Amino acid sequence: MKVRRIVANIETQDAAAASRFYHDVLGLDLLMDHGWIATYGSPETMQVQVSFMAQGGSGTPVPDLSIEVDDVDAVFEAMKQAGFAVEYGPADEPWGVRRFYVRDPYGRLVNILSHR
Repeated sequence: MKVRRIVANIETQDAAAASRFYHDVLGLDLLMDHGWIATYGSPETMQVQVSFMAQGGSGTPVPDLSIEVDDVDAVFEAMKQAGFAVEYGPADEPWGVRRFYVRDPYGRLVNILSHR
C-alpha cells in the first residue's frame, strides 16, 4: 500500500476567495471547481509529508499549512503587494530554511519557505 496524495481541506463558505492568494500570488492551478469545493494544485511532483508540531520553531506558533516555493523573497513581495498580512519574517532559520508566515483569506497561518 502507498499513500498517493494528501489534501489539506479548509472549511469556508466562500471557496472563491482562495483564488487571489493560492492562484494569483502562489500560482497554483484551479484543478476542480464544483462551487462548494475549489481545489488548487500544481503539476510539480511533490513529496507526501504530514508534520506534527508542538511549536513552529524560533518561538513561532504552529502554522496551519507549509508551502515550499522556489523563491521565498519573490513570494514575500507578492504577498505584501497583494495586501496579505505577513506575521513573521522573512527569516533565515538555523535548520536551513528561509521563510515567512502570512494569513490566507480565511485567517489560516501559512508558512511559506525555501530551503537554502
